[in-house]
Amino acid sequence: MELKKNPEVEVGRFGSLYFQVGLSVIMLLVYLALEYKSYRPLSKPYETVSYDVIYDTDFEEEIPVMTVKTPATAPPPIPMSSEGIKIVDDDVMIEETQMESTEMTQLDVIGEVIENHTPILRVDDIKVKEVEEDVEIPFAIIESVPIFPGCEKGTKKEITACFEQKLKEHIAEHFVYPKLAKEMGIYGRVYVLFAIDKHGYVSNIQTRGPDKILEDEAERIIKLLPKMVPGKQRGKPTKVTYSLPMYFKYVRD
Repeated sequence: MELKKNPEVEVGRFGSLYFQVGLSVIMLLVYLALEYKSYRPLSKPYETVSYDVIYDTDFEEEIPVMTVKTPATAPPPIPMSSEGIKIVDDDVMIEETQMESTEMTQLDVIGEVIENHTPILRVDDIKVKEVEEDVEIPFAIIESVPIFPGCEKGTKKEITACFEQKLKEHIAEHFVYPKLAKEMGIYGRVYVLFAIDKHGYVSNIQTRGPDKILEDEAERIIKLLPKMVPGKQRGKPTKVTYSLPMYFKYVRD
């Protein structure tokens, strides 16, 4: 006698349905986990938030590699023959014409000078005009560093220390944390590179930071620097580059 199974009590009759439901639940959980976002509040009712900028004095200035550009000389033009190109039959005898060199030798020049009665220049008659080059020298290796107002006396080491202290005080005095940066919670380090030209004015300000709002604030502070005594190299006023990092942050009390 053959045993028959009752379909109403079969254990696996809903197996495919359970599999599909379980797979759907797992995919939903994975999606929610990937899309989950959390936001950290800037402040709480019981906390006081103050904003500040830090001038990093431990920063070691990078000395850029200076390259000297030499003007490229164009190659001399190739002399072209004035005679046209003629196509002749193969059985015609052609007389070859000898091409003369177009280069002038020293004897040719002397002969031309004598023939035209041109006066011969001596070496002493040639005047060399000095071209003043706009050279930029980093602050770390300049012979005489730029002098901040109020730092005129002392050795090079003392003038350098006074320069850095006055710069730090200037940043703290004119610093204003941007309102939009406060609202958006923007903070971070801004690297500033600027130059003190031969007349003592600040120029060529370059900034690089986490957001343009902080970059603009750092540039505004540097533009307010006063006129200084320019740095000197070999006794001549020289353009000096200076770099510093400014760290914008908010402090919880």
